[in-house]
Amino acid sequence: MEAIVLGGGRNTGALKSVDPTPYEAGIRINNRPMVEYVIEVLAGMEEINRILAVVPPGIVPAQKWTKVQIITPGESMIDSLIRAGQHTQTDDHVLVVASDIPFITQEAIRDFIDRCRRRPADVYYSFVPKAAVLAKYPSTKRTYVRLKEGVVTGGNIFLVRPKILLDLRDRIEQAFALRKQPLKLCRLLGIRFMVKLIAGQLGIEEIEARVGAIFNVKGAGIRSLYPEIGVDVDKPSDLSLARTLLGKG
Repeated sequence: MEAIVLGGGRNTGALKSVDPTPYEAGIRINNRPMVEYVIEVLAGMEEINRILAVVPPGIVPAQKWTKVQIITPGESMIDSLIRAGQHTQTDDHVLVVASDIPFITQEAIRDFIDRCRRRPADVYYSFVPKAAVLAKYPSTKRTYVRLKEGVVTGGNIFLVRPKILLDLRDRIEQAFALRKQPLKLCRLLGIRFMVKLIAGQLGIEEIEARVGAIFNVKGAGIRSLYPEIGVDVDKPSDLSLARTLLGKG
């Protein structure tokens, strides 16, 4: 399987107040760029034969890993994703991973991929129960949404067929822009869904069916009990936690 690591985002948010590095992927965690933790995990997996790292030049040395090819980022996240998709050498699913999840492990990724293989779909999106996140990282603050299946947070990895990225670029860009705003994202799916979300009565199967109707693709929500998938570094407190825990090995 091929993997795409998205690390082209500029450091213009809350993290800039504690680390002025121009790109979030290059923010140092114990003297290593954050994205390197993600690439290192993927490079060590036999299941991954090629890694397309979408990061600005100079952040990581591509020659350090034989599997890695550096792709210059686009102006937006979806631009970067499309560029990477154009460099893939497969029509099958590719694994897409955010660069800001330095806690990620091979076990978490393997579990996600294994769960995906149990269901036929074009796109697989991960989500993690709140209880699983707080059990391991009790101090972290995430964006949660209450579904019929319980309170969950969106994951930072997914599987997708490269052709879908090209065919549905505009819709995907819209969904990406709203990925951390559950109510606005739900408006994209329709007012009835927004009402049910607010009431905590929206279920994963309903979301999958609606996504299929709007995008004409088969989507699957994949529940993961690995909090490393749902805990990203997008606030100073997250960065402090990462530096503390990863510094301890």
